[in-house]
This record gives sequence, structure tokens and C-alpha cells, in this order.
Amino acid sequence: MNKQKVGKDKAKGDKAGKPAAPVKTIALNKRAKHEYHLEHRYEAGMALQGWELKSIRAGRANIGDSYAMVNDGELYLYGSQITPLIQASTHVIANDRRTRKLLLHRREIDQLVGKIQRDGYTLIPTALYWKGNKVKLEIALAKGKQAHDKREAAKDRDWAREKQRAMRHRNKDA
Repeated sequence: MNKQKVGKDKAKGDKAGKPAAPVKTIALNKRAKHEYHLEHRYEAGMALQGWELKSIRAGRANIGDSYAMVNDGELYLYGSQITPLIQASTHVIANDRRTRKLLLHRREIDQLVGKIQRDGYTLIPTALYWKGNKVKLEIALAKGKQAHDKREAAKDRDWAREKQRAMRHRNKDA
């Protein structure tokens, strides 16, 4: 057995020496970067029902219009849409935009409450993904951008693209 290979797997995986689980993206909130200054990101689990998992496996999740809030010391996701499959939810009345509970450690929730109440931050979901066989949601502490900030970001993005084109064109001739 190759010792170096075992060491590599152990370094990438968790403490038990198992290889790290692949991360597969389900849904992204691409507007979040444009609309908000994203500062700190958290990984949260989600309390889901069986039909929701089947729908997520089929790729029917949307987090574009969603946001997270703290109610009674617990974190909830509002406005996310998981469209039910017709064949999966025959015995359950499925609500595609129901409020879903997010699972975080108590100290993380307490930190978020402090930032939201004192500093005026918002919790925005940025990505929904598989981690092993569990669905995880990446939420970010965010502050809204002003219109001039959005224009400046678009200008910087266009300039970077133009600069890249010029570098490619110049290197093609060399």
C-alpha cells in the first residue's frame, strides 16, 4: 500500500480518514453579488420534507428571491421555491414556497442576531448544494449596494474584460 496516497486522502477528508465528499451545486443566487456587498459566509443545513428532497434531486429549486431571518432565536428561510414533482407528492399537500428551518450552531445564530440588529445586515442565500447526501445552504451577511456602487462594479468588470482581451491579442502576435 502506498503511504503517501493514504496520507493525502486523510488530509483532504474528515478526522476519520474518509475522503472528502464532493460538493455539487444545485442552485446559485447570481444576483446576490450584484445587489449586495457580501461579507461573511455561513454553511447551514436545511430541514426538508421527503418530497422536497426528490424535487431538489430533479433540479427544481430556486433561491433567487429568498432571504433568511431570525425568529425566536431560530433561523428560517423565506421565499425559496422548490417545485414539487407530480409523481413524488401524491399523499402530501405540497407548498412550494413554505418557510424552511435552517440549522446552525447556537453561537453562530447569536453572532448573526447581533450583526443584523446592531449593524443593519441582511442574510442572503448565495448557493444551495449537496455535501455528501445532505443539502446545504450557503448564506452570507450582506449590506445592500447603492446605485453608484453597482455602476462602479459594472465598470470594473468591463475594464477587466477589456484588459484581458488586449492581453490575449498582444500575446497572440508574440
